[in-house]
Amino acid sequence: MTNSGVRVRIAPSPTGEPHVGTAYIALFNYLFAKKFDGEFILRIEDTDATRSTAEFEQKVLDALIWTGLTWSEGPDVGGPYGPYRQSERKDLYRPFVDKMLDNGGAFRCFCTPERLESMREAQRAAGKPPGYDGLCLHLKAEEVTARVEAGEPHVVRLKVPTEGSCDFHDGVYGDVSIPWESVDMQVLLKGDGMPTYHMANVVDDHMMKITHVARGEEWLASVPKHILIYKHLGLEPPVFMHLSLMRNHDKSKLSKRKNPTSISYYSALGYLPEALMNFLGLFFIQIAEGEELLSMEELIAKFDPDNLSKAGAIFDIQKLDWLNGRWLREKLSPEDFVARVLDWSMENDRLVEGLKLAQSRVTKLGEVPPLAGFLLANDVGLTPASFGGLKTSPAETLEIVTTVQADLEKILEWNVTTIEEELRAISERMEKKLRVVTPPLFVAVSGSQRSLPLFDSMALLGRSVVRQRLKVAIQVLTAMAGAQN
Repeated sequence: MTNSGVRVRIAPSPTGEPHVGTAYIALFNYLFAKKFDGEFILRIEDTDATRSTAEFEQKVLDALIWTGLTWSEGPDVGGPYGPYRQSERKDLYRPFVDKMLDNGGAFRCFCTPERLESMREAQRAAGKPPGYDGLCLHLKAEEVTARVEAGEPHVVRLKVPTEGSCDFHDGVYGDVSIPWESVDMQVLLKGDGMPTYHMANVVDDHMMKITHVARGEEWLASVPKHILIYKHLGLEPPVFMHLSLMRNHDKSKLSKRKNPTSISYYSALGYLPEALMNFLGLFFIQIAEGEELLSMEELIAKFDPDNLSKAGAIFDIQKLDWLNGRWLREKLSPEDFVARVLDWSMENDRLVEGLKLAQSRVTKLGEVPPLAGFLLANDVGLTPASFGGLKTSPAETLEIVTTVQADLEKILEWNVTTIEEELRAISERMEKKLRVVTPPLFVAVSGSQRSLPLFDSMALLGRSVVRQRLKVAIQVLTAMAGAQN
């Protein structure tokens, strides 16, 4: 692979907790840039205005900074090709869309949401894959002009060939061929004037002079769309590299429904960033047995993008635990270990704020650890006995915890106020008093029926840890409810 002016990027969307998959892709790009003396760039892809938030963007930045990765250009450090947030680049995309409209690479679509939904229902009923049927592709230029001038709402779609295939070379998968008939006429510009991911992605990569695009294999099917956009704009596409998805042991896609996936979860539990990067880096290199413990410098030295595995990257939590333990024991001096523990306990003001909350609930300092220790614990040791003293039955307790876990995912900004508001709203929807809903949650997140204030505790623990503790609680309560039937 070329090492001439290499520029790579990581481009996360700030629509949720930063996923370990983001760190996985970011690390590959970072290693690639370092290997070839290139530039590693951070871009925030926030065209989804309904789901993107400033809080999630900050979490992305915090998570990537925690991993130890550094970028030469980004929304926080600036650079010559900014802005580095797509929402701040809106005016830059329109000329590229207009060029595609002028040369026939794109067309205006006036189909209403109702018409599109009816079309998809008919396609599903016929057993066909959903995709735009090309109705507006055949409108005469005069009619299009008249409808635009009349102010009729519309989007701009990509024109796709009807025959043949898109043939391209991928840096990991080699030669790939995808039939054009399987490629949808993608919306490029939404009715509000914002580009979709595909249009913005291509334009930004061009304007930021990205030479290599390395991303997850789920984007492989999107390459034909991107190649078409590059072609219609008269631009040279970058080198594409699609990496194997991280998966669970059963080969299913790594998702928060099965396992903790947030970077913040692993940070909160006391994993070292060096150990996590070491673990993820092993997916990209070839080593002999006994060579697993590697620093970032050693990962860079062993990294070879021409010799990547197409096998799935299995997220083995036991191997991560093993590596983390070795880093703690073998790579840190006693002084470093103490400093790391203190820094970890202070993360997000968890310890300080927890101690403040405990002050009014103790008569002796020795009562603080059992009262507030859950804020620092990996596991609160939930058993059926933990829920034994509750007034609600196991079935009702299970219903409460299950409902709360699902509804808490709807909170955009995670803080004491939003948590309280959502739990009060849940209580009303379930037609239960708040004092009935909160006790099971006290137990689920703290392991005890006597604890610190619930809303504050959930805010300090963070969304990802609360999610996992509620998931464990549901497992325990499901077994309890089943035993009673």
